[in-house]
Amino acid sequence: MTTYSVADAKNALPKLIDRALEGEEVIISRHGKAVVELRPAMAGVSGKTAGSYAWLQARRRARQGVGLSSVELLNQLYDEREISSC
Repeated sequence: MTTYSVADAKNALPKLIDRALEGEEVIISRHGKAVVELRPAMAGVSGKTAGSYAWLQARRRARQGVGLSSVELLNQLYDEREISSC
């Protein structure tokens, strides 16, 4: 665990982010008390994979269409709002 003051962290934030991404525990302190821990937002996720894209395509193909384009669907939505606001 490495602790940095707020002033030190401000001057070296990109370096501290890199250290946290590499797995180092980075703590930022204020007035000698630990207040923030830097760590990766999503540990263990290495980005997009071919498997996730294939899953997404298969899921999209399995869903039934509504028979309308997005423009037609929005037009219907706006038409319904105009009728109900009268």
